[in-house]
Amino acid sequence: MRTTIRETPQTPWSIRHFRNVRSRLMTCGAVALVSTALMVSTGCAVNPATGQRQLVLIGEQQEIAMGREADQQIQAQMGLYPDDEMQAYMQELGSRLAEASERPDLPWTFRVIDDPIVNAFALPGGFVYITRGIMSHFNSEAELVSVLGHEIGHVTGKHGVERASKAQLATVGLGVATIAGAGDYANLAGQGLGLLFLKFSRDDERQADDLGLRYLSRGGYLPDEMPKVFRTLERVSAAQGAGRIPGWLATHPDPGNRAQRIAQQIANLPPDPNRTVVNRDSYLERLEGMPFGDDPLQGYTVGNTFYHPEMKFQLNFPEGWTVSNQRQAVGAMSPQKDAIVVLSLAAEDTPEEAIQAFYNQQGVERGDSWRQGFNYFRTAPNESQRRIVGLAGFFPYAGQVFKLLTYTQDDKWSPNSRAMEKAAGSFRRLTDRRYIDVEAKKIDTIRLDRAMTLEEFARRYPSTVDIETLSIINGVAPTDRLEAGQRLKRIVGGELPKS
Repeated sequence: MRTTIRETPQTPWSIRHFRNVRSRLMTCGAVALVSTALMVSTGCAVNPATGQRQLVLIGEQQEIAMGREADQQIQAQMGLYPDDEMQAYMQELGSRLAEASERPDLPWTFRVIDDPIVNAFALPGGFVYITRGIMSHFNSEAELVSVLGHEIGHVTGKHGVERASKAQLATVGLGVATIAGAGDYANLAGQGLGLLFLKFSRDDERQADDLGLRYLSRGGYLPDEMPKVFRTLERVSAAQGAGRIPGWLATHPDPGNRAQRIAQQIANLPPDPNRTVVNRDSYLERLEGMPFGDDPLQGYTVGNTFYHPEMKFQLNFPEGWTVSNQRQAVGAMSPQKDAIVVLSLAAEDTPEEAIQAFYNQQGVERGDSWRQGFNYFRTAPNESQRRIVGLAGFFPYAGQVFKLLTYTQDDKWSPNSRAMEKAAGSFRRLTDRRYIDVEAKKIDTIRLDRAMTLEEFARRYPSTVDIETLSIINGVAPTDRLEAGQRLKRIVGGELPKS
């Protein structure tokens, strides 16, 4: 949970509960059967990047407007990495690649997101995002370019536009205006971060890989670096499982055998002496001092207790619940995924205004008082005649207004109520300096003065991550022989206090 951005009424719940619209019209030829009263205009054109015909209902200016609106929300929701030099580097590098693409005139924008998750994504209109988490796993500029090229490929391939068009057409054809669980999103340009969850298909992924290889080659980079990226992503996925969302596999379904497929394409490329750029050392130098993993200053969990050093508060979540710390909120979900506790900053200036705004929502009923600032609440029955019930609390702290919600379905309240009430009552001021004076893990690079294995490197240059993580971020196996003069990453600092 971050300190600088306050929740806005438009984004948090709609983003959190966004559901994908499944298109019923999968090809251009299937567009015809829509109610004649709606007068839907469709377009099928040949994409210059892919050479294939596409269903496109959204013009380029609307595409750019969609991306630009979502870009503002992404900056607020996820936050930019606070390093002007790194941001300028990413913009210059990405723009150079995009200029050689089939859509050079888009307002291409490349940003580094301050998020530890291994992820990269693109929005319609030329807005591309790379997390510091994925950057920390690359070992050359050529690897970074492989992913930038892939994301540029999603834009030039108009994958987001095509899927948004199909979602729009399906919505109109069904006479349904509500795409998300908590809001009217008939206007696609108003979906904001919901665009992130119009997931690409496996065919889109293969096509973006192909286009990424094209742009990497046009940029003069060594194509052999691209399969390394896919092998690293596979290792990250295997080590972390599903991980947080959004993550690379959340928006990029694995088409299977990615590294092998691209390696075969590279083997079939005609020889070209101009494709040699790798830029390993200069890239690793840019990573020096970059935070690795979660930044504890923005909140961290020890045991079942969440600590926020900057805002100086702590909160105990129920034991065994899964905690997720996002930029604008921190929350926990029960093991059965049927109950939630979430703390965030309210959009209003006073608790009274926040209470009024919450209970002015249609279908939300205020119940008995639980303690000062907290009331029970319930919602109107849904289609299954079930209600959402819970506690809602609004209180001032450190010059902000906090909102603490616990909720579940009415038939799940009894088994979860005690744990949720205990969590709601546990918020208190953090004063213990052990939990306040913490630092983030950071990347440190070392040039080897002699040949050694990674295991030897870890012993000689200790890290605060395990050997498996060290192996993944360096793209080597623990027993691989590393050459003298080679630069490697290690992770230093960031050790948290014990519970």
